[in-house]
Amino acid sequence: MLFDNPHNAAMHLAMKISGKIALFGLFLCLTISCEEKTKSSSYFADLPEIIERGELIAITSYSPISYFVYRGEAMGYEYELLQLYGEYLGLPVSIKLARDFDEMIEMLESGEGDMIAYGLTITSERREHLAFSDPFNTTRQVLVQRKPRGWRQMMLHRIEQMLIRNPIDLAGDTVYVRRGSAYVSRLRNLSSEIGSDIHIVEADKGVTTEELISKVAEGKIRYTVADENIALIQSAYYQDLDVSTAISLPQQTAWALRPSSVKLLESVNVWLGSAREKVDFYVIYNKYFENRRAFRSRYASDYFLLAGGQISPYDEIFRANATRLGWDWRLFAALAYQESRFDPDARSWAGAIGLMQLMPRTALEFGASDPYNPVQNVSAGAAFISWLDDYWKQYIENPDERLLFIIASYNAGHGHVQDARRLAAAHHADPDVWHGQVETYMLKKSNPEYYNREEVRYGYASGVEPVNYVNNILEIYNHYKLFVD
Repeated sequence: MLFDNPHNAAMHLAMKISGKIALFGLFLCLTISCEEKTKSSSYFADLPEIIERGELIAITSYSPISYFVYRGEAMGYEYELLQLYGEYLGLPVSIKLARDFDEMIEMLESGEGDMIAYGLTITSERREHLAFSDPFNTTRQVLVQRKPRGWRQMMLHRIEQMLIRNPIDLAGDTVYVRRGSAYVSRLRNLSSEIGSDIHIVEADKGVTTEELISKVAEGKIRYTVADENIALIQSAYYQDLDVSTAISLPQQTAWALRPSSVKLLESVNVWLGSAREKVDFYVIYNKYFENRRAFRSRYASDYFLLAGGQISPYDEIFRANATRLGWDWRLFAALAYQESRFDPDARSWAGAIGLMQLMPRTALEFGASDPYNPVQNVSAGAAFISWLDDYWKQYIENPDERLLFIIASYNAGHGHVQDARRLAAAHHADPDVWHGQVETYMLKKSNPEYYNREEVRYGYASGVEPVNYVNNILEIYNHYKLFVD
């Protein structure tokens, strides 16, 4: 949903505040009882119940295509499509990760999520217990095998002679595939079709198709099977792989829901039909399945979390300073990402500098003589946050709530946040609670009816910015928690 001016966006956000509570609930919901409540409230949820809850919960799997974090940013084909669908519904989207197909089904059936947002092959066996959306893509299953050693110096016909081109030649061979995948049933059918056994090994729980492809490339296993669009983009990085041998007819892939989610299914299909008429849908596909250069760059990076395990080049600096604050370092990194996208040379239009986007006076006051120096900048940013923590301890006793006021103040200044607290108190809202209370009156600080009131000492503020800022950081933090211990 698009807005042509900030006021309309603010009004829309105000109406969605209850939905944002669910987002922060992921941050606070650490007890078993809270988890059980989530399950029971989701189990029979169809679209009306999801709208009432204020949040769509999608199950997907981590992979270098579907959902991952790269240089601090959440990315992925399924992830971006979910954002589009969430915008269509006017709801935030929460993501839960499953290690394999079986776990996706378990999570869906136990009510941990509303749908599986992953490119599942539509099969008659799966249709017995799943409802599928209209197809997103059409692909086919291909054999992933390693080209012969020294293939670059060989004639093409010689390479072809050394590769499997007829599936019949898989007879007696061993093929490793992702556990619970459609590749298992296809290979079983192929064994029957060729009248000879193919030894099928389902990988351990949690091993992805992409990991199996890498094992083929490294020579640890001989064969695996993958959807052709996945295999082709992987072969852009592993250039010793051949993915040209099809072992199936074209097959359709889609998202999956509980059969009882009739209205949600209808909504997904209506959205998908309209999305196909817009260029964004195809731009997203090309970004993840066609742009081979970008894929190679991501996959080789230390900051691709599925491979390198680092959020940014500055993780150790974030860890050290977060320890001083008593913060989870991933939350500290999320704030830095929101500020500068981890660019130590970033400079805003207002003159804020570096990783933590400090104004020169603030940087100097808190110890950064060179605000472009990452160590100094992050240390000064942490010192400023510590000052804000001491300030808000006078007013907000609950440490979880105080954290939100600190984050909002980092963006808008504690004076504007205090204005919003006074407005909240004047309107009989709770001045010590951010979501749904002070947040609401922060949004109203762009309205002259409110910023001219006697409770307001600091005048106009674009309240949308700190409200979005807090929610964005919590969302980024939730992504980091899924990928980084």
